[in-house]
Amino acid sequence: MLTPKGIAAVTAAVCSLTGLVSAKEKPVDMKLKAELYDSGIRHEQIMALKNRIWNELDSQGVYDSTQYPPTDTEPVTDFIACKDGFASYVPGDPKYTFKCSNLDLYDFKTHAQLGSARGHGAGSWGWYNHRSGREFVAIAQEDGTSFSEVSKQGKLIYLGRLPKTNKADNSLWREIKGYKHYVVIGSEAVDHGVQIFDLEKLETVDPASPVVFNQEGDLAGFWTEGLPVGRSHNVVTNEERDYGVAVGFAPRNATLRAGLVFFDLKDPKNPKTLGGTGQDGYVHDAQCIVYRGPDRKYDGRDICYGYDEDSMTIFDVTDKKNIQIISNTSYEGASYTHQGWVLDPMWQQYLIMDDEYDEVDAIGPGADGYPISYIWDITSLEKPKQTGYYKGLRKGIDHNQFVRDGFSYQSNYALGISILDLRSVPQDPTGKGIKEVAYFDTHPEDDHLPGGGNITFTGSWSHYPFLPSGYIVINTMDRGAFVVKASTDLRKV
Repeated sequence: MLTPKGIAAVTAAVCSLTGLVSAKEKPVDMKLKAELYDSGIRHEQIMALKNRIWNELDSQGVYDSTQYPPTDTEPVTDFIACKDGFASYVPGDPKYTFKCSNLDLYDFKTHAQLGSARGHGAGSWGWYNHRSGREFVAIAQEDGTSFSEVSKQGKLIYLGRLPKTNKADNSLWREIKGYKHYVVIGSEAVDHGVQIFDLEKLETVDPASPVVFNQEGDLAGFWTEGLPVGRSHNVVTNEERDYGVAVGFAPRNATLRAGLVFFDLKDPKNPKTLGGTGQDGYVHDAQCIVYRGPDRKYDGRDICYGYDEDSMTIFDVTDKKNIQIISNTSYEGASYTHQGWVLDPMWQQYLIMDDEYDEVDAIGPGADGYPISYIWDITSLEKPKQTGYYKGLRKGIDHNQFVRDGFSYQSNYALGISILDLRSVPQDPTGKGIKEVAYFDTHPEDDHLPGGGNITFTGSWSHYPFLPSGYIVINTMDRGAFVVKASTDLRKV
């Protein structure tokens, strides 16, 4: 393990190596990878900084969601329009006046209203029942997962919650993904495992009597055998191939080195471990889908795009017992490769990616504190090229993004949600044609700062943008869940 002086030297090396403002792919620096990333030092630095910030905010009462009044929008068809760049549900109070563009506010419920004694929002996901036409969302919190219906009027109707696994402690890291009518829930808490919950259970819940589900009788399934200590940083699903994936599972020195481990979801009641890989060490996040795109060599193969702290790594996971790395590529400005999404799953030629720490490190294109969305040309899976980037309009840190119909929906911590039009990328992969078409700032406390935001780890952790109704549910760490919807056709902005 490096000494504090050694850590400082390695961090300085990152800054010197990535202090450029262009965007270009480059080989992975294997020495730096071993010393700063594979060792876990960089991840520990980030988690320590986050915990310090969160403890400070907690001591100030910021995470006591009961202090935030919910929206009062009776009758239920009402909403709060984004007008002249603001939406306010407590007129004249800056704490409840949100900067915005082209997104109207339909509802806000506190974490306390959503059943949590602790709050601290994290991941989220949703489900649309094609038979009933009803829409549901799952909201991760420190002490479990909250379930609500999103009404036709865009209101959150709380239905109940699934507490954390009995043996596990509370955790600020809880992530959710969907598989058909199930959600798959993982956590950084030791002994948590992966909970598999059937959202169809919500169909019969009376909102007047929300249900607290239990681990013993209400889970559709539970999986932990592939997790050395029962914890994972994130979970991923591939609905087409019927499997789930746990990534970033501690410890790093175990057999699969906190990389990718797969479990079968064909029978959610009986998930079985399928295999995994630790060839590139720790994987922070991933998107696993069937390949369809220009690289005909891999047509129909099962591919995972991995975001591996210092690189974007593409895996062929078709054979779960014999996973292969197709490519492992770093880039100028790399500080902590966090998450990304392909622009079009039916033609995988480009993907958009974020780095969670370049704004904090003040290096590369993110040196001035404005969040960077990196563009990758993956025409060749074996030789991906970074072709450009988009720089955000307000200072902050990017976190989780998903792409729907050519638009990237980004949860960027204290900046709230931002929607980018990526449809120009195939014609101009430099990113110069990308534009922000909508945003809703859920954290007005820092709007007065230079650059219109703050480089800090609070605010919007995640959101769910795939509901057919167009409602977007935003899960925030401090307050609770917001429901917003575009006020205009974003394709014409």
